[in-house]
Amino acid sequence: MEFQLFHTTLSLSLLLFIMGGGFLAGFVDSIAGGGGLVSLPVLMAAGLPPHLAVGTNKFSATFGAVMSAWQFWRAGKIDQDLLKKILPCTFIGAVIGCLVMLHLSSEWLQPIIIIALIAAAVIVFTQRRLGAVSTYCGATKGKLLAAAAMALGIGFYDGFIGPGTGTFLIIGFAALGFDFVTAAGNAKILNLMSNLTAFVLLVASGKILYVYGVAMAVCIFAGAYFGSRLAIRRGTGFVRLVMLAVTVALIGKLGLSYFGIV
Repeated sequence: MEFQLFHTTLSLSLLLFIMGGGFLAGFVDSIAGGGGLVSLPVLMAAGLPPHLAVGTNKFSATFGAVMSAWQFWRAGKIDQDLLKKILPCTFIGAVIGCLVMLHLSSEWLQPIIIIALIAAAVIVFTQRRLGAVSTYCGATKGKLLAAAAMALGIGFYDGFIGPGTGTFLIIGFAALGFDFVTAAGNAKILNLMSNLTAFVLLVASGKILYVYGVAMAVCIFAGAYFGSRLAIRRGTGFVRLVMLAVTVALIGKLGLSYFGIV
């Protein structure tokens, strides 16, 4: 069975594949980040060339980011004062990263991402108290500079390619002293900013295939709704466990891709 949408034909099996991947990506990303390592390969497996896949993925991921950010905001699991100060850094980083992505290949970043994810997994696994309770007592000068640098750097990465952004942000906020749930909430706000920024630039550059993007976005939105509510209800231990699982999966996926195995 095939569907004709906006002059593009989608088979039923391909449509279900895209939507299933979208739901899983939204669910996982809303809890621990890393949803892009599900949704981006799904779009590439559906036959989209790399730049269109990145753009379409950013389009659909933005809807999940809206839902996740709203759920954490409504539950009060964010630090508004800190976020107001560092959001501009995320915006600037995402603009630069997206402009670079439109002109350069992203392949050289892959080994760096793998190493960074391994380091993140080691930190989460060995530092058992990291993110267990909140030790954050306000934005000292040092912590504010560290948060601003993190927002700028990860904003750049998200604008450039994106997968794993949420995981890196959660680790960063936990290192600043936030518990994992609040770290996830803060991460969702910054992730929303970088997603929206890259989304606008990619729309202007014509790098989005809307048929695939809309189909995936609907399910990412639904997955993000259920995932964020589960994270808020289950608490930091649950988020930490999912983060470890997601990080290990991301390392495996990127490693296999890097060495040409999959």
